[in-house]
Amino acid sequence: MEGYNSKLTSENMDFLCEAILSLETKEECYRFFEDLCTINEVQSIEQRLQVAKMLKQKRTYTDIAANTGASTATISRVNRCLHYGSDGYNLIFDKVGLNNK
Repeated sequence: MEGYNSKLTSENMDFLCEAILSLETKEECYRFFEDLCTINEVQSIEQRLQVAKMLKQKRTYTDIAANTGASTATISRVNRCLHYGSDGYNLIFDKVGLNNK
């Protein structure tokens, strides 16, 4: 697969990816992530995805910080990933139809 971060590649990461790909419903996702992560970890992931969504909508850092509680460092990191990362955010946005809006 082209574009993925080779630093993450391992048998354990493959197993995690296969586990996530096996989930079929939102309920299954909720149950899996509730057991896998702390509430703070899930909220951090959720926040980063929301920040990325708002950046795609051309919202300002000030607006994003006010609406998500994210620090400017987090917003900047997500912005770098959107522009120079492995294209993971855009892959998800394509799949959920956000890039078409």
